Amino acid sequence: MYKKLFGQTAVYGLSSVLVRIFPFLIAPIVTKAFGPSASSPFVDWYSIAGVITVFLTHGMETSFFRFAQEGDIDKKTLVSTCALSILGAGFIYLILGYVFRQDLANAFETPDQVNYLVIFLFMLSIDAFATIPSAILRLEGKPIQYMLSKVIGALAYYFLVVFFIKWLPNYPNGILGIKYNPEFGVGYVFIANLVQSIITLLIVGKEFVNFSFKKFDFKLWKRIMNYSWPVMIAGLAGIINQTLDRQFLKFWLPKEEAKHQIGVYGAVYKIATFITVFRQAYQLGIEPYFFSSFKDKNNHKTYAVLMDIFVICNCLIYIGLMVNLQWIAEKYLGNPLYYEGIEIIPFVMLGALFLGIYLNLSIWYKLSDQTRVGLYISLIGAAITIFINFTFIPTYGYWASAFAALITYTSMMIISYLWGKSQYPIHYNTSKIAIYLSLSIGISMISFYYFRHNYLIGNGLFLFFIAFLAYNERTMINKILRRA
Repeated sequence: MYKKLFGQTAVYGLSSVLVRIFPFLIAPIVTKAFGPSASSPFVDWYSIAGVITVFLTHGMETSFFRFAQEGDIDKKTLVSTCALSILGAGFIYLILGYVFRQDLANAFETPDQVNYLVIFLFMLSIDAFATIPSAILRLEGKPIQYMLSKVIGALAYYFLVVFFIKWLPNYPNGILGIKYNPEFGVGYVFIANLVQSIITLLIVGKEFVNFSFKKFDFKLWKRIMNYSWPVMIAGLAGIINQTLDRQFLKFWLPKEEAKHQIGVYGAVYKIATFITVFRQAYQLGIEPYFFSSFKDKNNHKTYAVLMDIFVICNCLIYIGLMVNLQWIAEKYLGNPLYYEGIEIIPFVMLGALFLGIYLNLSIWYKLSDQTRVGLYISLIGAAITIFINFTFIPTYGYWASAFAALITYTSMMIISYLWGKSQYPIHYNTSKIAIYLSLSIGISMISFYYFRHNYLIGNGLFLFFIAFLAYNERTMINKILRRA
């Protein structure tokens, strides 16, 4: 079991790394070509992408995994019902978005960015349409096909950005009839992303072989929606916690200051990508397994072991980044105008770590069909996020946003653990996890604040932590190796 599970997760991990690494490489191109104020639209619009995606997919991906385990539901019916639900939502969204495009641009204080908005509308719709065929690949254990669909699109995205922003400006007469328009600026990034979305949909589109308009089942759709609407609202609240702080900065700071802070905050936030990538890879590989094994009598023990592995890996990533953070950040950001934001990165990454633990804990209410619990926890988190940002952004700017995220995810993690303990008890190794987290945070903060430029000491502490883990987890490591 472990061999297959970790093998698939490794492939998903590779695809997540490759897919994320290209936007990670694109960010320095954008920051070098445009200053914080000029690049703020890039950060600004993408900060609301998650909100729109939540509405477009409305919890259908999670619901698909859940209902795929019920033997009495025809696969074609399930695929068609979920896909048509997303297709209908996307169609309505496109019509309304296009009709009111100028009003939307005005509402977000970007009246001259209507072209960006139109591209954005189509890009997100296409991404939503690809949700169910991508979920089919995960459900059927086809990580290689899934990886190819994501990586090929990401490659196109990266090379198009390089073409438009780095190469094209050097050719006044254009290339292949395409001339660079300086006024369009970061709009070229949106075009590249749209092409990526189209390529990905075309690759996974063959999974629609089981799709049929005639197979849509309204009664099944009502059952699915009863399960998925709390997932959707929880997702929306989660997006408020994860990305809408950029919008808060825009509305609660003076205009020029807001543009600068959004540009800086958005750039340094991407350094937490390494933790996010691992979390996504883990979820892609593990989530289908959780749903397929929830009736197994030993599943609780397996869930506890998987949590240990998840926390250990996150601690290693966190310390590894923290002891080398200064040179990584300077190399990545490129432009000294962004360096002021390096100070908040330890707290941003720690928040990302706690978010990962929360999402891992949250499986209990999905398996027990108590998705409303996720809704309540996410709403509590959203309330904390909004309160802290509203209260402290005018004084502390993006520092308030960084700490709001950290406090929010810590609170959600604790609430989910305590609630799940009474409703769906899983005996996690809480004492051990607490020790590992405390050690990793302590080592990281000492290294960052006292030995920031002494990479020998910092990495020496990192090696000490690795040795400590290897010794302490020798029994589990041997078991996993034997089972593999």
